[in-house]
Amino acid sequence: MTTGPLEPEQQAEQRATLAESLRELRRAAGLSGERLAARCAMSQAKISRIETGKVLPSVVDVDQIVRALDVPPADAERLLSLARVANVGYTSWRSAARVGSWHRQREIKALQAASGVVRQFLPAIPSGNLQTREYARYALASVVKGAPDRDVEKMLEVRMGWKETMAGPGRVFHCVLTEQAVTWRRAPLEVMVDQIEHLADTAALDSVDLAILPRTTEVFAAPLNTFVVYDERLVTVELFSGGVALRDPRDIAYHIELFEFFRARALQEEEAIGFLRAVAEDLRRRNLPAADG
Repeated sequence: MTTGPLEPEQQAEQRATLAESLRELRRAAGLSGERLAARCAMSQAKISRIETGKVLPSVVDVDQIVRALDVPPADAERLLSLARVANVGYTSWRSAARVGSWHRQREIKALQAASGVVRQFLPAIPSGNLQTREYARYALASVVKGAPDRDVEKMLEVRMGWKETMAGPGRVFHCVLTEQAVTWRRAPLEVMVDQIEHLADTAALDSVDLAILPRTTEVFAAPLNTFVVYDERLVTVELFSGGVALRDPRDIAYHIELFEFFRARALQEEEAIGFLRAVAEDLRRRNLPAADG
């Protein structure tokens, strides 16, 4: 069985196979959807949506169903493995570019708007809702040969709209950035100074909890990937070639644990703001024209 990231067409095939397998097992057991639902403590409507492929069952859902149907261990493990794969969605940036990369920017905004708590772990670059317009322009530009073409201006307009989600009532953004994410020279010095000052200003918002992990802090773990956790229902992980979406509750719980591990070791609140102001001031001094001698 394939265990690596799947493109959308393969994902759809895996999900259809899972739905069909669960439906056939219920019928073989001689149970109605209503009786199976009662055994699983689910609604009959949910069982129907799972079996018709309208709803993707979580690994927990599949475990409950196979237990209720008394499925043999080998078959149960096959279905659980299928559920784990089906709950991992992969989209390559090249595929996204074919339909317009700006669509992905809209999807992210919708995810943020639909979430009460967003946790962003940012080891390499501030997220779009933490960027100034000019910094975002540099961040979105393709500079590596082989990168897919994209409409930077259209992506930029959509990305700037992400900030609207940070003002929503009852919504909290927890952000952990490494010092590298703050200081990496992705733009000219004057743009960098404005960007870092913008981070400090954003950190003062009531809806934002922004923490900075300095490079001098002793941390016995590697910050390998950018990831975002939306409530406790979805994790997105960024790779060079694309993005992975994880929906398995165990994957979500693990990434929340990772986030809190790094956050506990980071500068927070006034310390984080002070750190950002100091970095911006240092860059500003470097950007000053040399005095006439």
